[in-house]
Amino acid sequence: MNHSALSYLIAAVVGYLLGSCPNGLIVSRARGIDIRKHGSGNIGATNVLRVLGKKLGYLVFALDTAKGFVAVILAYWIVHTVQPAPFHPELIGIGAGVACILGHTFPVWLGFRGGKGVATSAGVLLGLMPVAVLSVFVVWLFLFKTTRYVSVASIGAAVSLPIFVLLYLNFKMLTGPSLLPFSILIAAVVIWRHRSNMQRLFQGKEQRFDQE
Repeated sequence: MNHSALSYLIAAVVGYLLGSCPNGLIVSRARGIDIRKHGSGNIGATNVLRVLGKKLGYLVFALDTAKGFVAVILAYWIVHTVQPAPFHPELIGIGAGVACILGHTFPVWLGFRGGKGVATSAGVLLGLMPVAVLSVFVVWLFLFKTTRYVSVASIGAAVSLPIFVLLYLNFKMLTGPSLLPFSILIAAVVIWRHRSNMQRLFQGKEQRFDQE
């Protein structure tokens, strides 16, 4: 196995293991409950916030974001340690980021039933393209404030991500030809993971944040 392949393999394994750490479940069990048996049954930050309150919900969001960010940073460190000066350094970060998101969404420890990947995706993107993350966060905040639907804000932010990446690549504020297809992949995964929310929205059954 050459150095390049070894770098990708190590980064992907580390990324998946980081992503599969079920922070929501760990935090909820520390409070004596299994978050999978409450609310929507999801281990993500939104369900933790609904069931256990803002403090623990924000804690889980921060932890899930951090593991995505750390996966990318570790990937860059791994590739420069194993193989100095890679041809496309963003690819190693993307590979680890994808693995981390997959680990969060499909954790092997929980029968491949995890969270929706919004916070972890944000952490990965923060490591890869911080300027785009700031713009996407503004979109998320605007949609959340105006609709009070977490799902609408998350879906809208996901849709806006490839648009911002394309814009910033054109203005040379981002570098790396692989960032645009990766942003499209991230957006597709987030939207797909929110398909049940979209169904409830169309049926008028989705709860606003104020009602939860």
